[in-house]
Amino acid sequence: MMMLATCHNLEFGRTDFGACGCSFNSLSNRFVSTSYKRKVIRGYCGGGGGRRLVCRRRRDGNVAKCGVFSPEAPETLFDDASGLSSVLSEKKESTSLFEAVSDDLLTLNKNLQSIVGAENPVLMSAAEQIFSAGGKRMRPALVFLVSRATLELTGLEELTREHRRLAEIIEMIHTASLIHDDVLDESDMRRGKETVHQLYGTRVAVLAGDFMFAQSSWYLANLENLEVIKLISQVIKDFASGEIKQASSLFDCDVKLDEYLIKSYYKTASLIAASTKGAAIFSAVDNDISEQMYQYGKNLGLSFQVVDDILDFTQSAEQLGKPAGSDLAKGNLTAPVIFALEKQAKLREIIETEFCETGSLNEAIELVMTSDGIERARNLAKQKADVAIQCLQCLPPSSFRLALEGMVKFNLERID
Repeated sequence: MMMLATCHNLEFGRTDFGACGCSFNSLSNRFVSTSYKRKVIRGYCGGGGGRRLVCRRRRDGNVAKCGVFSPEAPETLFDDASGLSSVLSEKKESTSLFEAVSDDLLTLNKNLQSIVGAENPVLMSAAEQIFSAGGKRMRPALVFLVSRATLELTGLEELTREHRRLAEIIEMIHTASLIHDDVLDESDMRRGKETVHQLYGTRVAVLAGDFMFAQSSWYLANLENLEVIKLISQVIKDFASGEIKQASSLFDCDVKLDEYLIKSYYKTASLIAASTKGAAIFSAVDNDISEQMYQYGKNLGLSFQVVDDILDFTQSAEQLGKPAGSDLAKGNLTAPVIFALEKQAKLREIIETEFCETGSLNEAIELVMTSDGIERARNLAKQKADVAIQCLQCLPPSSFRLALEGMVKFNLERID
């Protein structure tokens, strides 16, 4: 027999959920249903009507799995039916660009479950929300592609343990940053799914992100390569710098394009650049090659962010998985808006009111759409993409180099 209980005093790394402050025997404020067929007791502890994180405990004290329990619909328990391991191992629909490293990605998917922390069922359940939300594993795929493309320069025949660990660390850091971003942005949806903090609460989301940052740092230190440790550590610092920079310039119509690009580097391009350079370092290539890989990742990341910011205006809420114009609504002025502001005085007036009047946000979006802001942002994305492709000329011809070029082109095709 197994028990289920929601736990409010959560400690990652512990499996004794009976000691979390919930009472399995309390008759007040609890729901219990018994399924004799499955021999499971479901216990709901804690007040409030929202959904709660639920963990299943065997009689031997080990936690079997976690899920989401709704007291309004007691028989609705989203209890890892697909499972995080299933979500990770079955993610075979990466774009054809990743075909050259598909086996590497399958290995990564299998390893991520244990890397994230099999001892932490709460973390596993929270991370599943991000891992299963439609991501394509772009960053670890870039690690593998650059690794294999640069191996040919040094005569190595196979990826090293360090290459593979780096890819896993990068995906953990990316996932942690998404969890924290959603908390800071108060986002309810990501890629069409409810965010971690929306499902489990802000406290669990913050702790889950913190734990993943800490876990990735531990694995990073064990790589014992000081250059890579400094490189990736800077990324985590950049995340915080980017958030501070963004928060300090909300609704600021005087923000410059260079400031926008610096913020975009901190929040997006820094991790991609570190991924590609780190991969080259572990292939033991010359410094000038690893620097070219850094510039490739940096410019691909900047192009990627500009494209995302264009799509925030040109795609529907259903396509985006979040409300259209959501960045503008929060006062985050991106490339299309910065360009539009140069010729639209009315747009400045509306933004400076922080959309206090009904319909003002829609009017602002329309002004951006009818200006040359979108087209100029497209040109900016293409400029960065051209630089990224130029940086690949130092690599010998291979399917891996072609895939790296294809990543740049695929990104631009999103706005064609």
